[in-house]
Amino acid sequence: MGVTVAKSAIDLGIVTTNGEAMLTFYRDLIGLKYVQQNPMPPGLPGVMHRMMCGDSMIKLVVMPQLPAKAAPGGIPGAAGYRYWTITVSNLAEIVAACTAAGVKFPVPEREIRPGVRIAIAEDPDGNWVEFLSMG
Repeated sequence: MGVTVAKSAIDLGIVTTNGEAMLTFYRDLIGLKYVQQNPMPPGLPGVMHRMMCGDSMIKLVVMPQLPAKAAPGGIPGAAGYRYWTITVSNLAEIVAACTAAGVKFPVPEREIRPGVRIAIAEDPDGNWVEFLSMG
């Protein structure tokens, strides 16, 4: 038996010690809709910033310290969750704004098949975010 999905989107948690830079990237530069800040549950330090990406919730969890960082290098860097995709209708505008802000693009804007373009950016922690445009 599989899950019975009760929501048409996912919630994604991104854990960081680099709160201000990550908020600037996701909320201010990328333009995710900021919902609110919540304290973490009792026993966990830090705060959670909730933002919306369409119907999906992005939970930016800011911790005062962490024992380790994820392996760098995006898709070829290690096994596990390595990137996530946002489907957009203004790819060139996003790439231009990010480039002007000094964001690195390990995969620059390109067509991957007829009518489908992508660009993959690195957030301030080195996580990869793919922007995908169809049409």
